[in-house]
Amino acid sequence: MVPLGMYYAALRPRLKSLLSKFVLSPDLDTNEAENQSEVDTKRTCKSLSLAILGTRGIPAQYGGFETFAERLATGLVERGADVTVYCERLGEGGPDVYRGVKLRYLAASMPGSLRTIDYDARCLWAARKEYDIVYMLGYGAAPFCAIPRLWKTEVWINPDGLEWARAKWGRIARLYFRLMEWASVRVADRVIADSEAIAESLARRHGRLSASSVIAYGCDVVDAPPPVELLSNWGLSPNGYHLVVCRLEPENHVLEILRAFQQSSSRRELIVVGDHLARTRYVEQLRAVQDSRIRMIGSVYDQARLTSLRYYSFAYLHGHSVGGTNPSLLEAMGCGNLILAHGNPFNRETLGDAALFFQGIGDLRCTLEGIEEIDFDAGRMRSEARRRAREFYSWDSIVGKYADLLSQKANAGKSRRGAARVS
Repeated sequence: MVPLGMYYAALRPRLKSLLSKFVLSPDLDTNEAENQSEVDTKRTCKSLSLAILGTRGIPAQYGGFETFAERLATGLVERGADVTVYCERLGEGGPDVYRGVKLRYLAASMPGSLRTIDYDARCLWAARKEYDIVYMLGYGAAPFCAIPRLWKTEVWINPDGLEWARAKWGRIARLYFRLMEWASVRVADRVIADSEAIAESLARRHGRLSASSVIAYGCDVVDAPPPVELLSNWGLSPNGYHLVVCRLEPENHVLEILRAFQQSSSRRELIVVGDHLARTRYVEQLRAVQDSRIRMIGSVYDQARLTSLRYYSFAYLHGHSVGGTNPSLLEAMGCGNLILAHGNPFNRETLGDAALFFQGIGDLRCTLEGIEEIDFDAGRMRSEARRRAREFYSWDSIVGKYADLLSQKANAGKSRRGAARVS
């Protein structure tokens, strides 16, 4: 009689091959399993088409949403997805394809504050029946998101932050954005928040969301030091200044930061990047803070110069308070900055233990003076900020989460089609 062990030895390779088609055996190499998962994701992504709306378009030239749209779209295309980004037509328009992403151009016709709503509504109408999923960034035109749903196109909405809470808006504008937020959570097939704090805020005020996901914004981690000579434009030297990069608006607590610095005994400069020539009452208040150590250098659009400013700053001061995962904060983390942040739930969620938090002017003044003491261990916090950026906010990880959502959508569609055939 042939021993059973010999049968097993002979059949084992075939059994292993057969089982691997259904489950990933623990004996399989980890890299092989990951490669198979990537192939499966690409296969399912290829069966779906996605349109991204709500930005001025790509390549990114304006702000956070445009950068997000570019990195998400190009990343999904690399994973096999069919992605179109709707762009605002300015003049002759632009290329039809960018790094594999299809571009479609539409122009807004209404003036002033209605321009954005008009543009978003036109995009929603144009995209109503050509795609499996329409992903709207922002909720300013939320009621019009019902248009694609009438053609059975799934609609995802990213609410960004708490737009209605921004101090720059008047009473009517705040009421409008509250209504748009209310409409967005009801009209969307899926709400995608960029932080747990935003998702919890929406659920607390609107009840449990029927379908929601939390996927943050992403960032790049800067490991190699950028050219230090880029600081020469402003006569700066590494670690010789603190940095603020933001829109100069009340909810970003810029005035509190300036006054705290003014009251401090800091031996460094404070460099403020933002449109300090804007004709607003708030910016006038900022310019009225007189201190020879404070320099407002205007907006910096050159990404290489901005990265150098971040990378070589002694500390990065972050006062944002009404958004979710803030792009500027993530970029500071990716540069390994020592971060002093306003202590609201959004910033605490993003930063964990990788920052020092402040609540008011006196609190920040003491912190600014404390970090300039000789025995303060800034290196540990800088390393933690970079580690956290790499672990939780890499673009590859963020795009991968969206690819998983597309795969779930594709697999759900297959299940429904299979059930229909059986019935």
